[in-house]
Amino acid sequence: MTKSRRPSRTARVLLPGAVAAVLLAGCAGGSGGTAATDPAASGGPSSAGPSTPGPAVTVAPSPGPGGGPAPGTLLVTDFGSDTVTFVDPARGATGSVEVGTAPYGLALGADGRAWVATAEGVAVVDTAARKRLALVPYRTDTGPVTTGEYRGGGMGVALAPDGSRAYVGVNVPGGNGALEVIDTAALRVTDAVPVGRRPFDVDVSGDGAEVYATNHDSFDVTVVAAGTLEPRRVEVAPYGTEGGLGSWLKPHYAAVRPSDGRLLLPFEGERLAVVDPRTGRTTVEPMTANTHQHGVAVTADGTLLAVGTGPIDPDADRGPSLTVRAPDGEERVYPLEGPHESVAVSRDGRTAYVTGGFTRDGYADGLTVVDLASGDTRRLAAGSRPLGVVVL
Repeated sequence: MTKSRRPSRTARVLLPGAVAAVLLAGCAGGSGGTAATDPAASGGPSSAGPSTPGPAVTVAPSPGPGGGPAPGTLLVTDFGSDTVTFVDPARGATGSVEVGTAPYGLALGADGRAWVATAEGVAVVDTAARKRLALVPYRTDTGPVTTGEYRGGGMGVALAPDGSRAYVGVNVPGGNGALEVIDTAALRVTDAVPVGRRPFDVDVSGDGAEVYATNHDSFDVTVVAAGTLEPRRVEVAPYGTEGGLGSWLKPHYAAVRPSDGRLLLPFEGERLAVVDPRTGRTTVEPMTANTHQHGVAVTADGTLLAVGTGPIDPDADRGPSLTVRAPDGEERVYPLEGPHESVAVSRDGRTAYVTGGFTRDGYADGLTVVDLASGDTRRLAAGSRPLGVVVL
């Protein structure tokens, strides 16, 4: 097992002269360029608690049943082409739907609707008809609609267990973000709760009582009570917070462990932060991949999958990988070719799908398919710089 180590300042923390460089090429998925200003943006995040509902959205009629994608089809967000793409795990991409500028995270409802966080708003996609039904604008003012790693707008997104609410983490460039709450029947933002900086990921407790925004640039998770919308900050910094915005050692994605509701956040393939969201207490367990880590997924039995994007310090770290960590802590590490971002698992638990979209050199316009029994991998065409992925 790799020994956890405390990184040197030069290896893991960007000094002031290098901060400008990381703001152009840091550690989330993205692409360059600009687009039109978001006409729906208005006002900053509200204080904690309910607030006045946002404007309603014109919705296209829902199509009839039948003709939907086969079970096991993948849906990925194409950060590089403003679309989502349907992917047959055997054949590759089978079609795309325009959703909005620079789509990032996505969540799938039991009714077959996918909720996609874009720079402009949350797109609602009927996966059976393969069409966008609506685009719900954000209440939070995120500035001009742009693309790129640090663009404003939605990042992580999740659904309440009963499907009545969608929660989206909204990035506000240069400041703290917001957790916006969407009524999924009315298709409108009903509340906005202040959270930390750059909410990469949003998760919901198994009983729906709490929502968790993982905030990359503020070294924390915001715990939000779903009933009152009261936020509470929990620092998650197993390496400390030295370096601030220039540090690489920040949280990215979290998974809710089914057995006890604790949050699992991997850091650098060296340390797994296990957070009790009710007490705010963090314990740290060793990991073995020794690589910068981003996306995660957890299976019903508590197996954790964590995506390694590659080394920060080439002299000390290993390359891209997928870690599969059993509930007892035993790990198997599968090498990957090039940086990847997120991961989903097939319904039978035998296959992992890892998206290849990333900003650093080596990203792929596709997926890596990993056979979790044999360790065999293969590449699969899957859109332009794909980040988020779900199994339909």
